[in-house]
Amino acid sequence: MLGEGAVKTAPSDLEPYCIDWRKRFFGKAAAILFPSNTELLAKIVRLANQHQVALVPQGGNTGLSGGATPDSSGEQVLVSLARLQQVREQDAVNKTLTVEAGITLLRVQELADAMGLLFPLSLGAEGSATIGGNLATNAGGTAVLRYGNARDLCLGIEVVTPTGEIWNGLRRLRKDNTGYDLRDLFIGSEGTLGFITAAVLKLFPKPAGLVTALVRVGSATDALALLQIAQAQCDAALTGFEYMSAQSVQVVIDHFPEVAKHGAQIIGSAGSDLSDSVLIEISHPASEGAAKEMLESVIAEAITQGAASDAILAQSMSQTKALWHLRETITLAAAEDGVQVKLDIAVPVSKLAEFITEMDREMLAEFPEIRLHNFGHFGDGNLHYNLGAPQSLAKGLSAEQRRAAYRTYIEQNEERLRRKVHDRVVAFNGSISAEHGLGQLRKAEAWRIKSSVELGLMKTIKQALDPNGILNPGKVIS
Repeated sequence: MLGEGAVKTAPSDLEPYCIDWRKRFFGKAAAILFPSNTELLAKIVRLANQHQVALVPQGGNTGLSGGATPDSSGEQVLVSLARLQQVREQDAVNKTLTVEAGITLLRVQELADAMGLLFPLSLGAEGSATIGGNLATNAGGTAVLRYGNARDLCLGIEVVTPTGEIWNGLRRLRKDNTGYDLRDLFIGSEGTLGFITAAVLKLFPKPAGLVTALVRVGSATDALALLQIAQAQCDAALTGFEYMSAQSVQVVIDHFPEVAKHGAQIIGSAGSDLSDSVLIEISHPASEGAAKEMLESVIAEAITQGAASDAILAQSMSQTKALWHLRETITLAAAEDGVQVKLDIAVPVSKLAEFITEMDREMLAEFPEIRLHNFGHFGDGNLHYNLGAPQSLAKGLSAEQRRAAYRTYIEQNEERLRRKVHDRVVAFNGSISAEHGLGQLRKAEAWRIKSSVELGLMKTIKQALDPNGILNPGKVIS
């Protein structure tokens, strides 16, 4: 039915698809299937529903919550959308691009660029992450402040339901008020309500000018003051505002010193010399000169008000890429460092500095040597509050021994650390998953925190759409 090479069952073939990107979750699958179009996928789902076989959707397998990893039973079947690669429609006048779910985010960006337009969703794994996975997790990235999440960048979708029906919701409309918004039901559902097989994506005019600066700040409180200055002066021209704590940059220095050197003038080079910093990006419709003038004005005002002490403006595209590479390498450096407790939280922007100050104080009072690798999308209230094992545990150890020591510490303390942060997030009326989703990693915590009314509504939706519970069981919802 699927053709040559579209079904794999050998354990050696399955192994790469049964391990999540962070190598935290290890599952087993009966097989992995590679349908090449929506109709074939629908046939697979109808058969699976008839025989009550669990299916696990998978895109680029770059998720950070174990949402695309099968359980350990060996009975679930993985379904990869990697072969859904068609570009169905390009409409430069309507500023839309209709593509199938297996196309990577990077390819979508390139297609938009060839049309003379911009698809602004951007994240570290864009070369591997697929647009279907981005929508299934409602991915965020570095430009949410200006353009919104993946949900905001999508006008319509095509879905294969858990019973094998095909819903064609590929409307290229910005207004459609004809009933329940089914699109938003599937986006962010992490493959538990249906397979997103294609999408109509919103494109934007390319900015004429794009300027980036790395700014030295004394604290998260200063970063918030800088954000307010930037928003007051730039409004929608402010497209990126990324916060990096000194300790998060220290991990980059430890493991990727060549990357860290690009920001050393501003953030320092090591130890007590390091400072918190903010990466700011301004895009302007008129010219690069106008963008530069705007950003220089923001920095001057911030220094005058004491919200910043120094800054460096990228003078070329290569310098811009180098500064962004520093920010994006934090996650890679953390993985090289060893196991961490990784938290993807959101609180109101106005409360973010207060949250960091209180949470850091509370955490260090109970765990004095723990390393606080905080960084994230400060402009939209999303913080990656990551906790590293005490560096003293690694003294005199090889890299392999260090990772083992860190893993043991995290395994012993993770539940307590995670609950401590999540309880504080709830007190700030925030979210325990801003952009990474629940998957396996955060499901239990979400169910501990959410109200019985909210959980009841989620169960009702799941039961209505997937009565046999075959789609991605064990993720998001029980």
